[in-house]
Amino acid sequence: MTVRPEQAPVAVAIRGAIKNFGAVRALKGVDFTVEPGEVVGLVGDNGAGKSTLAKILSGALRPDAGDYTIDGAPVQFSHVRDARAYGIEMLYQDLALCDDLDVAENFYAGREPTRLGFLRRRWMQKQVVKELAKLGIHLQAIDYPTRVLSGGQRQSLAIARAIAYSKRLLILDEPTAALGVTQAKAVLDLITKVKHQGVGVLLISHRMNDILAVCDRVVVLYEGENVAELDSSRTTVEEIVNFIVTDPRAAERRSRFGADPTSSNRDG
Repeated sequence: MTVRPEQAPVAVAIRGAIKNFGAVRALKGVDFTVEPGEVVGLVGDNGAGKSTLAKILSGALRPDAGDYTIDGAPVQFSHVRDARAYGIEMLYQDLALCDDLDVAENFYAGREPTRLGFLRRRWMQKQVVKELAKLGIHLQAIDYPTRVLSGGQRQSLAIARAIAYSKRLLILDEPTAALGVTQAKAVLDLITKVKHQGVGVLLISHRMNDILAVCDRVVVLYEGENVAELDSSRTTVEEIVNFIVTDPRAAERRSRFGADPTSSNRDG
């Protein structure tokens, strides 16, 4: 377990996050923090609440309850734009790239620079090349539709776009899920570069080896609740998986009644 001084403010923190969708309780008082230059893995089974928490942090959802702070100051987001104003960006699994737009147009989608009412296309292309170069990404097809890019190149473009605007927190939802080994390694290298730039990263992934490769801490959710916070350098894939699949209430019963929760009835 990781222990941190309570008086030290962290870059992004949420305490007691609760979110209900009708009768479904997606989050049941979740605590989560990300510090500058820290990569935190968020893991859990399907339905554990990972995406819900990520969407709350990115401004896409509002919690029903909970305290959201940035650098110790309380904040409330009503829209993704509010989170972006604080330098928080989220990259979804679908990447949100338009196949018919070229690299520069996708990079600046929704943020297109203009001069005298005209799109600054050449400036956009030059800036994109510079932004990609900072991360060691070199794409030959800057002027071509994004559909000609490989899966790894598309992922790199989407991450680079998110990085360019995430000055405080970058949230990645399964960024390597559809990639091969080489392409996945390139994405993990990008995450490490972002970390070294002092930006916090929240990584959601089912690939435990990826989590251990780049994350400083691992937070495990089970049915909308925190069940573990692990130091990546001191844990294993097996330990993480055990927390993911084991009902913590069953563990509590075992601790109260012994290895067999029905054993107390056998002697009577």
